Amino acid sequence: MSVSIPAAQPLPPNVMDAMCPSRQVLEHVTSRWGVLVLAALLERPYRFSELRRFIGGVSEKMLAQTLQTLERDGFVHRDAQPVIPPRVDYSLTALGREAAEQVWALARWTERHVDDVRRAQEVYDEARAS
Repeated sequence: MSVSIPAAQPLPPNVMDAMCPSRQVLEHVTSRWGVLVLAALLERPYRFSELRRFIGGVSEKMLAQTLQTLERDGFVHRDAQPVIPPRVDYSLTALGREAAEQVWALARWTERHVDDVRRAQEVYDEARAS
């Protein structure tokens, strides 16, 4: 008589678990450039050079890496058209639009509360200096 051992059921994703793959996804969508790329693409599709001009301070290398990461994760669609000169447009997938809406809400919240945070930092720094 053989005894079969039931296969282990995978655990549901838990971002608090150090080994959970959701942490990597969270890192990609909440990185400084990830948030800004997703937010920009909420408006409309962009060409690489347009996106670089629109997102202040991003280097060509960081933009390329961020777009590639977000494309690999299924958030960004890259449409390379076979024309001369080459034309590549970037847009959000349905998954990307959902993620972008979430991180953009957080980004807009930070804009509204930056003065509150600065005041809290000043109070903290003054208390530490005393």
